[in-house]
Amino acid sequence: MKKNMGSTDKMIRSVIGIIIAILYYSGVINGKLAIVLLAFAIVFLLTSFISFCPLYKILGINTNKKL
Repeated sequence: MKKNMGSTDKMIRSVIGIIIAILYYSGVINGKLAIVLLAFAIVFLLTSFISFCPLYKILGINTNKKL
């Protein structure tokens, strides 16, 4: 699995994931929307930690400058 995410991309995904998690646990978002957003947050955090996005692979996107 070749890394296809740059540091800026990873940082943005991490921040979005953390914000969604905070909003969920503080009760600002709830219901079905909260579940969907929490799923996105988990995916964002997971992909930022492993520096690989399967969707980027399919679309041929690579934000990693170090090749």
